[in-house]
Amino acid sequence: MPVQRADVVVLGAGVAGAAVAYHLARRHVGSVVALEARTPAAGATGRAAGIVSEQLWDRWDVEAVRASKEEYAALAARLAPGAYRVNGFVRWTANERIARALDQRSQELRSWGVEVRDLDASGLGRLLPAGRTDDLRAIAYAPGDAVVAPSTLAEAYVAEGRRLGVDWRFGSPVTSLRRNGEAWDVPCRGTSFRAPQLVVAAGAWSKGVLAAAKAPLPLAPYRTQAAVLDRPGGFPGDGPSFHDLDVDVYGRPEENGRLLAGDGTERVEADPETFVPTGDPEFIEHLADAVERRLPGWTDATLVRAWAGVCVATPDRRPLIGPVPTAPGLHVLTGFNGFGVMRAAGAAQRLAELLAVGGAAAEERLASVSPARFPPGSPAFAPRPGFTLQAGVDPEF
Repeated sequence: MPVQRADVVVLGAGVAGAAVAYHLARRHVGSVVALEARTPAAGATGRAAGIVSEQLWDRWDVEAVRASKEEYAALAARLAPGAYRVNGFVRWTANERIARALDQRSQELRSWGVEVRDLDASGLGRLLPAGRTDDLRAIAYAPGDAVVAPSTLAEAYVAEGRRLGVDWRFGSPVTSLRRNGEAWDVPCRGTSFRAPQLVVAAGAWSKGVLAAAKAPLPLAPYRTQAAVLDRPGGFPGDGPSFHDLDVDVYGRPEENGRLLAGDGTERVEADPETFVPTGDPEFIEHLADAVERRLPGWTDATLVRAWAGVCVATPDRRPLIGPVPTAPGLHVLTGFNGFGVMRAAGAAQRLAELLAVGGAAAEERLASVSPARFPPGSPAFAPRPGFTLQAGVDPEF
């Protein structure tokens, strides 16, 4: 088998893999080969809701999402008008205990520079005129949050990466990985790529890829669901995305006045090759009940389509980004627990900086998400993802 040498091989072309390949080329690390078993955004990226919110859990999250928002806005302005739009994001609850937690989280977010406004029922009513808001105890609104078209952004990263010299290979499944002295051998469609640095950004397939590299990490792919609803009159096109903390259902405006809504997360491990890609009747029923509870006018909504995708969880809900201690030259960009689009650009920037420049500052920027926090042989776990109020803690909501 012929051997092609490269400086870095990237596995995966979702928004995270495409972004890190672009940033590596932009930082002139040498030759970059990027391999994708299917097409750009064929995995979770192509099925993501595209909500990008700074209302996450800690300062690292906030800074990563903020960097992502800035980059997505600039990328869309250059290559894909309409792929990025600021519409705001609001969370609410009618539960007094959850309200206290939401208020505390909002205070922390403000201390990290996030604009979060406390709304009353009338304030939310102006954002969602058809909503039922009279019994809510706490409402947090971030007007600077956005919605994006994840697949379009991934394709834009591919185009920009190609312009900078990334050698993209689509329809190129990786069959094995082997450390060969100071380099990694990556056989793929009749060619073996050999590179000293390997980045695994394969989403739900990352667990299997890392097992093939004999460098397993605690990852658990899981299935989650979403749907698009339509009704006469539609959802306000300039309305905010929302998350109902009481029933853990989110929504965002879609084109033509439609509403994309979802959760449907399953807390069991799923196989990304064999999962059911359509929405379950139970999920559709739950979604209809939840939307009707706060958007009474949507009783007569029509289901346009429902689907499922596979994301990947970690034991503490934090992503895995950086070098794998047990495998020299191997780096990961995975384990986003359903928030990959939100963090992808900021995370890719940080990993590319580490690979291109190195040093204590670059390492510190990834310290809280380093794979080294999990010792070899970490036990299996059940996925516990979700847009909770605190990372690593399963709240008693």
